Amino acid sequence: MDDVEITDVDDGGVEVDKAPPQNQDLSSVTVLAGELLSQYGWYLLVLSVLLYALIQYLSRRRSRQSPPPHLEQDATLVARRQEAMEAARRKMQDELDAKAAIFREKQKQQEEEKRRQKIEMWESMQKGKSYKGAAKLSQTTDDQAGPSTKVQKPSTAKKPLRNADYNPLTGQGGGTCTWRPGRRGPSSGG
Repeated sequence: MDDVEITDVDDGGVEVDKAPPQNQDLSSVTVLAGELLSQYGWYLLVLSVLLYALIQYLSRRRSRQSPPPHLEQDATLVARRQEAMEAARRKMQDELDAKAAIFREKQKQQEEEKRRQKIEMWESMQKGKSYKGAAKLSQTTDDQAGPSTKVQKPSTAKKPLRNADYNPLTGQGGGTCTWRPGRRGPSSGG
């Protein structure tokens, strides 16, 4: 109220002079806010972003902890789901058991075939025949419809494996690989 001036006049009238109104409080606030933003603007921005991220994190965490009300399940629905899962498991186990039985049957057949081949090889060796020839012979007789079997006797004349003058120590006598001494002098390593 310092701007108002009251004077007494002899006329009996009262005269009042008023200065134009100014609001100094608002102008000082805007100046103060501008100074704060210019000095601490980046800090305030980072602080507000971190606060926003914290609020988002906490809201997600709270939503995970408490299930929404529309997902709450009643006991009958849970029981039906468990029964359906149990039926599916039984079906899958039955299929697996059937596959295992088929696999065991195939294994037995393979073992029986191997046993039969071993018996044939043993019998052919007892007769003095080659077991490899007997195996080939058994395969050819299985393929043919007739019971006739031809057994070829191996030839008694033996063929020599190498020439008579072959000596691996000399490097002579038909071999193309020979030993050569290395070159003399320093090695050319790099």
